[in-house]
Amino acid sequence: MKIAVVGAHLSGLALNHQLIDRGATLVGTAHTAPCYRLYALPGTVPPKPGMIRVRDKGAKIELEIYDLAPVAWAEFVNAIPSPLSIGTIELSDATQVKGFLVEPIAVVDALDITQFGGWRAYLTSQQ
Repeated sequence: MKIAVVGAHLSGLALNHQLIDRGATLVGTAHTAPCYRLYALPGTVPPKPGMIRVRDKGAKIELEIYDLAPVAWAEFVNAIPSPLSIGTIELSDATQVKGFLVEPIAVVDALDITQFGGWRAYLTSQQ
C-alpha cells in the first residue's frame, strides 16, 4: 500500500525511520495537484508541517511516496498523532494516493510556508 509523506517522514529526516523500520520502500518523489497549502506547525517536536487542500490559492507541494505492506501501513497510520491525519491526496498527474493532511484548526496560528513548495526547501531556507 502506498503512502505520501510531506514532512518529518521524508528520506533523511527525523521520522523517516518510522517507515523504514516497518519495511517501507521509497517509490519516488512527486508533487500534489496545485490545490494545497503547507504550514509549519508550531510547537511540534520534531518540527512538522501540515498540509491542507484548499479551493483557492493552492500550490504544488513536493512529497515522497512509500510502499508498505498492508499490516505495516495499518500500524504506521494508527500511530499518527492528532492534528495530523491520513486522507486522499491528488497528485499533479491527477492520480490519488493516501497521505498526510492536517486538521484545519492546526493551521490557525501556523506559518504558511506554501511558497517554498515543500518541507525540505523550507528547512533549507532556515539554515
